[in-house]
Amino acid sequence: MSTPIKETAPAPAGRPVARTPLPAGGRRGEGVVLNAFSHGFLALWALLIVLPLLWLVLSSFKTDAQIGGSAFGWPRHWSLDVFARAWGKGIGDYFLNTVIVLVFSVPLTMLLGSMAAYVLARYPFPGSRLLYYFFVAGAMFPVFLALVPLFFMVKRLDMLNTYQGLVLVYIAYSMPFTVFFMHAFFRTLPTAVFEAAVLDGASHTRTFFQVMLPMAKPGLISVGIFNTLGQWNQFILPTVLMQPQSGSDPERYVLTQGLIQLNQQQGYAADLPVLFAGVTIAMIPMLVVYLSFQRQVQAGLTSATLK
Repeated sequence: MSTPIKETAPAPAGRPVARTPLPAGGRRGEGVVLNAFSHGFLALWALLIVLPLLWLVLSSFKTDAQIGGSAFGWPRHWSLDVFARAWGKGIGDYFLNTVIVLVFSVPLTMLLGSMAAYVLARYPFPGSRLLYYFFVAGAMFPVFLALVPLFFMVKRLDMLNTYQGLVLVYIAYSMPFTVFFMHAFFRTLPTAVFEAAVLDGASHTRTFFQVMLPMAKPGLISVGIFNTLGQWNQFILPTVLMQPQSGSDPERYVLTQGLIQLNQQQGYAADLPVLFAGVTIAMIPMLVVYLSFQRQVQAGLTSATLK
């Protein structure tokens, strides 16, 4: 006679069903595999970044024959004369022009972008969301589509091949991202501090500059680094706007233009170490800026989510 099958009574409603926990060894094994994969990926990513930079710097100390013979060999003679030659062939002037433009464009971008983001984040008014989305749309608009009207607009203002013309274009180019980033940051700041400043009789301007702006310092540093990197490495805008308009008009090339100009001037008699040295000179300031403020950049990117 067959044994009747016993049916298991269902669990009472509202009581969680007991699950068999995974063995400790299985969880530990999964964690080891995940850590090994993540560390391996980060190591590969670091090599992809560090090796080209190392190759670039080492090539600056080689001769043309050494670069053509062994691209990854060590230099036989270490000398800084190649950097002096690169500086004398125009890199110094291009470097100075770039610094002059960024000294004005980056602070003005930060000031105007922070003011616009603060108003849009703290003072709701009819059309504020539409204006905010207008800035966001500007960040997604390809700059290549605006080159022709931008050229004629700057030409009508008689600002072609001028520092002030490029500064204004850089500010307009960087404003959408600055407003987008700082708008999200200002919304995370505590409202109680703002209300306390208003109750103490502080004006809107004083509240912004003395209360809210210092509290937004991590975000300002982060977006300032991004704007500096973006404007320092910008190529298409200065190529269109910073060209001599006549024979008497001086050259005011920035670094990205100057490196291309240096390569074209050499022709078939290419001095590759000078070109590598010029790229190294253009790269070192941005590396120093990022490495000096990397903690502030990380704090600015994570503070909005932590609050």
